[in-house]
Amino acid sequence: MKKYEPYRNIRKGAVIFGLSLPLFALMMLSIIASLLVIIFSFSLGMIISAMLFNAFLYIGLNRTSRLLEFMQMTGAFPKMISNKKDSGIDYEKN
Repeated sequence: MKKYEPYRNIRKGAVIFGLSLPLFALMMLSIIASLLVIIFSFSLGMIISAMLFNAFLYIGLNRTSRLLEFMQMTGAFPKMISNKKDSGIDYEKN
């Protein structure tokens, strides 16, 4: 019988523009804030600095996400969770 992976596990691995969902959300907040600054500043220097800031932020977040993939710990939670009472006897050991 075919096993399907739970939706929450698929969501954890989702990637948009090479960034995980939380980092992508941070990038979108930065872009929205930059657009607000550009709208209310009317300065060419501010437009260029906002574009450069967003470009450097994207590059930095991409590099950070790649580094985090290498340093990621293997599972924090057990693969199987059970409500059964533990008798203290371990049948796996020989």
